[in-house]
Order: sequence, then structure tokens, then C-alpha cells
Amino acid sequence: MTYDFDRVIDRSNTGSEKWGPFEDQDILPMPVADMDFSAPPEVIEALRRRVEHAVFGYAQPTQGLVDTVVGMCRARYGWTIEPEWIVWLPGLVSGINVTCRAVGNPGDAVMTAVPVYPPFLTAPRNMKRELVSVPLRCEGGSRWTFDWEELERRWTSATRLFLLCQPHNPVGRVFDRAEIERLAAFCLERNIVLCSDEIHCDLILDAIPHIPTAALSPEIAANTITLMAPSKTFNLPGLGCAFAIIPSPKLRAAFHQAKAGIVPQVGVFGYAGCEAAYARGEPWRQELIHYLRANRDYVTSFVRDELPGVHTTPIEATYLAWLDVRDLGLKDPVNHFKEHGIALSDGRFFDGEGFVRLNFGCPRQTLQAGLRRLKAGVQALS
Repeated sequence: MTYDFDRVIDRSNTGSEKWGPFEDQDILPMPVADMDFSAPPEVIEALRRRVEHAVFGYAQPTQGLVDTVVGMCRARYGWTIEPEWIVWLPGLVSGINVTCRAVGNPGDAVMTAVPVYPPFLTAPRNMKRELVSVPLRCEGGSRWTFDWEELERRWTSATRLFLLCQPHNPVGRVFDRAEIERLAAFCLERNIVLCSDEIHCDLILDAIPHIPTAALSPEIAANTITLMAPSKTFNLPGLGCAFAIIPSPKLRAAFHQAKAGIVPQVGVFGYAGCEAAYARGEPWRQELIHYLRANRDYVTSFVRDELPGVHTTPIEATYLAWLDVRDLGLKDPVNHFKEHGIALSDGRFFDGEGFVRLNFGCPRQTLQAGLRRLKAGVQALS
């Protein structure tokens, strides 16, 4: 391999949200969704050149960056977008909150399918919207999908927005064309705007194409706000750069108005890192996918063979494993496993009681050590 994903990088004393809380403890942190790999050298070089310029004033996207994003969408997904559709953001969570503010009015409802990335659950409340959570169905214990009957039952005339995570965090599904078309039709028929968070779309581990929701048809595009960023794929969340793609002039104007005076500009390093990642980071991404796929397979087989009472479903995308630990009978799974040296994300924050989320975006030896600690926690119950 050209890039070394086996290299263990010491992240202590760096202000890491993931590692910082455990620096003085024998605990491996595997919750927060950033990876423990070095960013692509092509990105590091672009940032080095930006540092050497030595002027860090207010920034705006260059034409080269805009052209890169437009070209990336066309080449990677067959999706033709216009430059004016792009709205730059300092982070995707900001985009979720702005969307909730831009669509509808206080007191209106925002619908989503759970379990789901926690900001989907907090953003509606931040913007004084009612949250309507509809549980995903796990068909045959192995395939998460939408519960269409429950969506229909819980929808009301006050529902103005649907928040979709595609590919899905935390369950790892890549919803197929038929599922997304049906959801988009559900929204169109009820005058519900569809916000599609596609931040994990370049981390699909199986031979499944990513189909941007807004690429399905012009009618669906006009009703969709798409959120994307290079941060998860290229491990750049600290640079603070994301973007919304909004074909509808009316929705785009409302989005701009909702962010005005509140959402800060993207900084010079965010723009530089974004352009370098999309323009020159594809070889690195391809090797990353290969490495994550092997990590995914290792997690899946370990859970099956070494962790009785723990279950997971096929992980088609992301570097996150959604582990069902309900059969262990633990009142507080996260604290139990922390006592055995591994920190995990608490499923309760995803509206997934009895589950934990494990981040396998790390060197293999770190993953192996973490799973050994997970096993020790399971064995302690017998």
C-alpha cells in the first residue's frame, strides 16, 4: 500500500475530543466519529503551502474549489450540479440546524428515522420544532429499513421536514434506489422538504453505488437539501468545511436567511483542505476503503465468534459498528465496558436503547486491542 494506515499516531495532549478525556486512564476511546489515521499527504501539503503564505484573513471559496466540487459530483455520482447551488458551511451539524430553522416555523414538526446521528434529534428542538421519531425496522434481524406503515401513521399536517441519513449512521445501511425513491415520493406527496445528510457517501465499503437523493429526478431535486463534506472521508473534521447543495432558489434563499449573522464563514484551511481532498485525494480514499473493509470484516467475525450475547447487522458503509448488547442485560453498557478499558458511544443518544456504537476507523492493532477489552467485558458477565 502507498499509504500507511497501520501507523499508530499518539493523539494525547492534542486537544482531541476523542482521546483527551481518557489521557490519564487505561481506556481505549472508540466513540467519537473521527478516525485515527493521518490525513492524506496531498491535504497536508496543501495546508503547508497555505501556512507558508502566512496571511490568514477572511476567506471565500475559489473558483478552483467550486469547479472541483462540481466536477467531483459529476465524475463520482453522475450528478450534474450548478455552482450557485452550493452553500458553504463550517460543519455539517450547522447545516442540519440551519435546515431546521429554514424550513417551516416554530411549532412545526420534523420527522426522522431512528436510531440516528444525535444532532438529528437535537436540531429540531434547538429550532423550536417538534421532533417526530419513527423507528427503523430490522427485517429478519439483519437489514434495517424504513417502517412505511409507521411513517404514514406518525405523519401529520404539521410535518414540514424529513431528516435523512444516507448512508446511515449508526446502522451502516446504504438505502437502495427503491427505498429512497419511495421516501422522496412520501415527502413530495405531503409537501415535506427532504434533507439528505450524505456525509458518509464516500465511505461505502461494499460494491454499492451512492445515488444522491437529489439526483433521482428534477422534481425530487427541487424538494431536497443535500449536505456533504470531506470531513468523514478524509478525516478532516477539525478543518471545519462542509456544504449544502440546494437546487431550489426558494429553499436556497430560506437557507441563506436562516444562517445569516449566526453561522460563521469557513476558514482558509477548511477551503484549502476541501479542494485538495477532492482534487487529489482519491488514491488515498481507495486505499482507506480497502483498509476499512478489512477492519469491518474483522469486527463482524469477532462479534460473531467471540462475543456471545452481542449482535450486529451487515455494515455496508461508514467506519461505525452498531452493536446490539440487549441480550447482555446491562443497565448501563457504556460504563460497564469502560470499566474493562474501552469507551463506546451510548445508543441512548441515538434513540437506540440497549445498543452501543464502536468506531473501527483506526489501525488494526488498536482495533484488536479494543475488541479484546470488549470481550473481557462480556466474559465478566458469565
